[in-house]
Amino acid sequence: MNSAVTTAPMASSTVAGQISLDDVIAQLGRYRPVFHSEADLQHSFARLLWELTPDVHSRLEVPQRHPGRTEYLDLLCIGPSARTAIEFKYFTRRWTGTAGTPPEDYALKGHAATDLARLRFVRDIARLERFCQRSDQNGLAVMVTNDASLWTPPSPDRKPTRDRDFKIHQGRELTGTLLWAEGTYKPHTCTLRGTYVLDWQPYSELEGVGGEFRYVAVSVTPVTDEPGGMPGHAASGERDRVSGGGVVSRSPVRDHSPKRSE
Repeated sequence: MNSAVTTAPMASSTVAGQISLDDVIAQLGRYRPVFHSEADLQHSFARLLWELTPDVHSRLEVPQRHPGRTEYLDLLCIGPSARTAIEFKYFTRRWTGTAGTPPEDYALKGHAATDLARLRFVRDIARLERFCQRSDQNGLAVMVTNDASLWTPPSPDRKPTRDRDFKIHQGRELTGTLLWAEGTYKPHTCTLRGTYVLDWQPYSELEGVGGEFRYVAVSVTPVTDEPGGMPGHAASGERDRVSGGGVVSRSPVRDHSPKRSE
């Protein structure tokens, strides 16, 4: 990484330069502590964002065209002077109950395949690194879940799993080339240009087993116009670090440089 690189003068933890992601998530959790589906989460976030900041316009499933293929972005938020690309993941274990304003009945299914949930979340980060090609556009990868195995660090005596490089538990650092099953399945290899340290935060607390929901968010900074500029890297030898509501802050670090097309 070029230590002279500077990022665009926008806060990476904000949505379209207008409102903190933490503020949107906090409000969302009060009225929608649980969702029927990932599409429900996307729509609810977009609607609340418009209520909180009418100057920000939201577009769902926006095509991102590349030579030979087209990917789709979950949500593009367009503000007066900045934009934010957002990818959502909603992974659940079984939970049944009544919640929200107005109250609704929910019967969540258990998705079980936590290894694929990790893979897809990491792929979202890589996709956002590709999508943030404008200096006025940051990215946010957001996951909401009630499956504690995603945020809980694995036991040190547990045997390595095929998704070892893709673990997303509390405090986990994601960076560089991540191999699936130690590289024996090449299609799942994923390379991140930024460095991201994950910090899970409370989302909602409901009754019953599986009633605790948490979220994690990773912020991807825009590509810079300077030579060597890369998304996900901060200026002047700083490293992206997740803090507070799970979004990126900065901490000094030395330079150690050497989908939906799924």
